[in-house]
Amino acid sequence: MTLSRLSSTALFRQQCHIDGRWVDAASGETIEVDNPSTGERVGHVPSLSAGEVGSAVTAASMALRQWRLRTAQERADRLLAWHDLMLANQEDLAILMTLEQGKPLAESRGEIEYAASFLRWFAEEARRMYGETIPGARLGQHIVVTRQPVGVCAAITPWNFPAAMITRKAGAALAAGCTMVVKPASATPFSALALAELATQAGIPHGVFNVVTGKADVVSEALTSDARVRKVSFTGSTDVGRRLMAQCAEHVQKISLELGGNAPFIVFDDADIERAVEGAMVCKFRNTGQTCVCANRFLVQSGVHSEFVAALAEAMGRLKVGDGFEEGVTQSALINEAAVEKVVEHFEDAMAKGAKRVCGPAPDASRGNYVQPVLLTNVTTEMKLCHEETFGPLAAVIRFDTEEQAIELANDTPFGLAAYFYTRDLHRMWRVADALEAGIVGINEGLISNPMAPFGGVKESGLGREGSRHGLDEYTELKYLCMGAE
Repeated sequence: MTLSRLSSTALFRQQCHIDGRWVDAASGETIEVDNPSTGERVGHVPSLSAGEVGSAVTAASMALRQWRLRTAQERADRLLAWHDLMLANQEDLAILMTLEQGKPLAESRGEIEYAASFLRWFAEEARRMYGETIPGARLGQHIVVTRQPVGVCAAITPWNFPAAMITRKAGAALAAGCTMVVKPASATPFSALALAELATQAGIPHGVFNVVTGKADVVSEALTSDARVRKVSFTGSTDVGRRLMAQCAEHVQKISLELGGNAPFIVFDDADIERAVEGAMVCKFRNTGQTCVCANRFLVQSGVHSEFVAALAEAMGRLKVGDGFEEGVTQSALINEAAVEKVVEHFEDAMAKGAKRVCGPAPDASRGNYVQPVLLTNVTTEMKLCHEETFGPLAAVIRFDTEEQAIELANDTPFGLAAYFYTRDLHRMWRVADALEAGIVGINEGLISNPMAPFGGVKESGLGREGSRHGLDEYTELKYLCMGAE
């Protein structure tokens, strides 16, 4: 069992973390967690009741009273200690992540570093939670605007980035003076529980950072129906985001949603093809295509269509598929059988409607959760993969002739998270960037996320931003102080 490779067995926790204690469900019910690459059982976590989730909210509410009174420097020091412990335990955290999520170990190591960077960024931003002064409306009047923590926060996080999607939320919340209850995805709870252990070691007070596990509908309903929870942050599907948004309406809870995407990747005739292919590989095949910002549609101008397809096919041929712990593996198993079935569905639908397979075997469910990367051309907008998020290593190329066509195709979706395009024309850069309906645009760049920049989408891809100074704002409320003359 790969768990034997852990240097610190204390990081492998199979209990929830509430108010500094490790707890089981009173019912004894558990949720089993399997390795998607091998199907082997990794462990289990408690399936809490709504009342037990409420105890985590109580702990966060009690801890809020003192945590919000800590100075910004004190909160920053705890976050920096947490950051340092993550890096000191990078290998163990990466092993746990590959075990439960399946991604190649090298990618898991990279995610731990990326996740820790949010703690460092928000530790620094904690000391820059500035307010403002406004000229008074009459003589002697002074107007001051301050920022205060919104209160107890809930984070519901996905399986594809089981560490980074937590620290991107928790780093901002704790820096602002909020406390948090995290509900990780049931497929990948061990990364979250390991982070809770390190948070305790970092000196973050009991109740400030809690992790609960259980059935998604039970936990989310318990969090959104509790008036003490003043902010909910969710990363996941648009359908679930809609339901959470409706649930938050009862108590008018502040909400941030980072939802689905359908990212276009546009290659113009004047693009640097070598650089475009390099960006495409990073953008499309990171985490075996299971990212919300990965390219879902490649839009390639006619003049470079053949050249780009040939170069992309060659690069895809160098990808190595296998267990995430195998040396040199770049593509591992998808998260579960349903994920494989969706890739198969999109592939078969495209082929039935006239697509051409350029490289890669036809995906099927006979290889367990593994799908070899596949490249399709002759793709049209009638195909499902143009309107639904594939979330797997299926690359689909659509040919276009004019810039106007490219923009129309790119925006022909209810989603608007990320978009990419490659060109050498400076004027086109501005025209296309302005015209694309997306919250994030990569221009001659395929790797777009970092803690300094605001991450989030428009249209049905969500509300709010994470990362950057704007990410801190999501966890604060403005208070306007109007002081009259004596």
